[in-house]
Amino acid sequence: MRHRKSGRKLGVTTKHRKAMFRNMATDLLRNGRINTTDTKAKEIRRVVEKLVTLGKNGSLHARRKALGYVRDRAVVEKLFSELAQRYMERPGGYTRIVKLGYRRGDNAPISLIELVTEEYKAKRKRRKAKPKADTKSVSRKSSKKKSAEELGLVEQEETAESQVDEQGEAEVTEAKSSKKSSKKKSKKEPDPVEQEEIAESQVDEQSEAETTEAESSEPKEQADSSEKTED
Repeated sequence: MRHRKSGRKLGVTTKHRKAMFRNMATDLLRNGRINTTDTKAKEIRRVVEKLVTLGKNGSLHARRKALGYVRDRAVVEKLFSELAQRYMERPGGYTRIVKLGYRRGDNAPISLIELVTEEYKAKRKRRKAKPKADTKSVSRKSSKKKSAEELGLVEQEETAESQVDEQGEAEVTEAKSSKKSSKKKSKKEPDPVEQEEIAESQVDEQSEAETTEAESSEPKEQADSSEKTED
């Protein structure tokens, strides 16, 4: 399995493949188009796109890298002068592949790869469309309102709603007043437990008073009895 291995071998050795790509890229930059098989055209596109990017850079380092791959100085001059100005505003996609059919000998798919010559026009960014309201529901509601206004039902509905609101407010005020009255009653009326405690305390006070009176009456009776004996 060829995991993480990009590129096609095309049935040739590495040296042969590199030399073939150099010659084909040079011919494409010189002539503007070439006919080749579909797989070779897809591989050459990667090489030519990188060379055009170097031409747009325009630095000395980029020129030396291009001369290291393309051996024709006239093609390099064309790349850094003519093609760089043509594709200065284009962000990518400098080539185009057009399929032509199949070759008669081995039935291989043939395609035409060429440099793009059209002027680049930047596309405007589309704004996100706002969510549209349901026009059907709105139209239905408006038609219903118009028919109700014609029949005079709108005023009746408004009066009925106002009456319902007044009744609700009256019920709320009555509930508040009942709550306040219940709170006052609960404050005034003591609990039955407290009433029992008060009654017990009163009984205890009465019993204490009776005992004190009995104690005070005993010495008086003894004194009266003593006086009678002396007489």
